[in-house]
Amino acid sequence: MEAEGINHRMVEVNGIKLHVAEKGEGQVVLFVHGFPDLWYTWRHQIVSLADRGYHAVAPDLRGYGDSDAPSEIAAYSILHIVGDLVALIDSLGQDKVFVVGHDWGAIVAWSLCIFRPDKVKALVNLSVPFLPRHFGHWRVGNLRALYGDDFYVCRFQEPGVIEAQFAQVDTASLMKSFLTARNARPLMIPKEQGFTTRLTKEIILPSWLSEDDVNYYASKFIKTGFRGGVNYYRNIDTNWELTAPWNRAQVKVPTKFIIGDVDLVYHMGGMKDYIHKGGFKIDVPLLKEVVVLEDVAHFLQQEKADEVSDHIYEFIRMF
Repeated sequence: MEAEGINHRMVEVNGIKLHVAEKGEGQVVLFVHGFPDLWYTWRHQIVSLADRGYHAVAPDLRGYGDSDAPSEIAAYSILHIVGDLVALIDSLGQDKVFVVGHDWGAIVAWSLCIFRPDKVKALVNLSVPFLPRHFGHWRVGNLRALYGDDFYVCRFQEPGVIEAQFAQVDTASLMKSFLTARNARPLMIPKEQGFTTRLTKEIILPSWLSEDDVNYYASKFIKTGFRGGVNYYRNIDTNWELTAPWNRAQVKVPTKFIIGDVDLVYHMGGMKDYIHKGGFKIDVPLLKEVVVLEDVAHFLQQEKADEVSDHIYEFIRMF
């Protein structure tokens, strides 16, 4: 990405250092990645938005890539992560920024808009819609009751166990499996098998993902491991407790939502009805548009890079 003119630096925020990739000048567009991901997931959008007159900024969130990774599980609560972004926005000399989130990054972005709507001009979130606290869907016990002990969120809970299983397999092969997955069923990780069964077949890369891309991901996760990212999941119940003051709070920021119709999130129980039959709009009253991309899976910002970049630009240019 050096050829694309993307610059890199470390920024001190909220007691830690974040690695930030950025390009361009103008209004800031803050890109927030998910799991298991890095700033790199936004490489195409960074270039596209910078070329259209924006300052595109994409950090490695705490626990990822070249950013600091505190050892304590408690250091990965939603208040810590949103605090990092607020401090990053302030370090950029901005009162408000545009925000784009994906996967866990979308959850973080929704939370940023709940906690500090004064910091966000407009939001484009990908893959994960708003998850209202009062529904209680995003709690470990409820997920276990719905999907069983092998559901990936449940399997991530015991410290050290899933990290050891990640370490037993080739990191590049594991990243290929995650990034190219097109199974819309809930992600299950059988306790005894771990990831070995998933990686028995050769994975042919799609046109939108290169060996160089996979190797970049692998180089970072080989260095850091997956503990930081998994710790986000270990704070799900803690986050539910910490966010009690915002129970039934609405997201009152202009919003656009994009999801692929092969995304496993889109096929979770009740999700389509929530997105399309009014519940989403009640909780996010300034929701302007919902876009469902046909035959597109979870990592839509990479699979349909140009299309997603266009959707982001067409929305934020109105503000």
